[in-house]
Amino acid sequence: MKPISLFCLFSIFISSAQTLLVPDRVFDGTELHENWVVLVENNRITYTGNLNGLKKPSNTTEINLNGTTLMPGIIEGHSHILLHPYNETEWNDQVLKESPVERAIRASVHVKKSLMAGITTMRDLGAEGAGYTDVYVKKTIDDGIIIGPRLLVAGPAIVATGAYGPKGFHDGVTVPLGAEAASGVDQCIETVRRQMGNGADLIKIYADYRWTPGADSQPTFLQEEIDVMVSTAKSAGKYVVAHAGTAEGMKRAIAGGVETIEHGDGGTLEIFKTMKEKGIGFCPTLAAGDAITQYRGWNKATDPEPERIQQKRTSFKAALESGVQIVFGGDVGVFPHGENYREMELMVEYGMKPIDVLKSATSDNAKMFHLTQLGKLEKGFLADIIAIKGNPVKDIKNMKSVSFVMKDGVVYKK
Repeated sequence: MKPISLFCLFSIFISSAQTLLVPDRVFDGTELHENWVVLVENNRITYTGNLNGLKKPSNTTEINLNGTTLMPGIIEGHSHILLHPYNETEWNDQVLKESPVERAIRASVHVKKSLMAGITTMRDLGAEGAGYTDVYVKKTIDDGIIIGPRLLVAGPAIVATGAYGPKGFHDGVTVPLGAEAASGVDQCIETVRRQMGNGADLIKIYADYRWTPGADSQPTFLQEEIDVMVSTAKSAGKYVVAHAGTAEGMKRAIAGGVETIEHGDGGTLEIFKTMKEKGIGFCPTLAAGDAITQYRGWNKATDPEPERIQQKRTSFKAALESGVQIVFGGDVGVFPHGENYREMELMVEYGMKPIDVLKSATSDNAKMFHLTQLGKLEKGFLADIIAIKGNPVKDIKNMKSVSFVMKDGVVYKK
């Protein structure tokens, strides 16, 4: 029998076998409905719809959520639970000076903050120098030792030899890398297999990166290396996602058959149309670029937008025009955990409709990540449910006001 934390015991105690959630409105993952309710039995949704259509079971506990919008738990598409904001500690120093033990303890705080902010599932796309610590954090959540979202973890991520950091040391100094290096078809196959064997749910590769500090990003892996990493993962029932910011890096990742592309600053309308045709998702990570630019001195309130931000707007506009599936994911960890809503606000600011942002963060991400029982408030689905004060379809900024969190039928915030 798996151990259960005291917090979980308390949460289970305040939840009954049948729980009726009564908000002002319900976003079911696709549409907004007024005067709907949701009935949960244990960890499953058993009814969604108008209260008049429900015969309420006798042992039902009713939770009144006046003034709120009920919706599926948020599925965060790009996070780093082992990182914290770079204006607190630079990335190099996190990798080189913070032990995996310290970083795991930090991660236990980060995942709780995420859950309390309504994130009930998240993809962790790289342990950034902490090995397979994300795999073990996931295990401690699953075992009830700590609380946090459901995790999909990538482990160390895979980079081309020589094309990752920390850097800036002379050639006689060996420093730990923020990812695992591989070169050549045979080594790429071996590395993917090792990572899957060590518990990675998916494989993250870097299709481009800076070869020297301060230089522009350039493609890294050869096409045949990407191809074989994707085929190796697929043969084991896993998939590959790619960090790619340059047009050429994106093209190689697309040709290789990755399932999502992260960042995509150099994406063009033509590239995004190709992604749409192939069913590849685009995770723009707008909030990370916004945060890093501010860390480097941009005063958002008074200064004109730097080129990096202008490029983000341009690529995101092209992505929207193409119809490619937008994957909600802000690269949280670059900015504070629990502030995932920043990405949603920027998605709207850059031209996406609020209801489409909510779809991206729930049902669309669930479909993209093969989560067949999550992302919707629908009979038979798992009870990952949150409540937002106000109506986020009218004002996306309401997403920062999470008043209720249920994960797998257990109430964690009320």
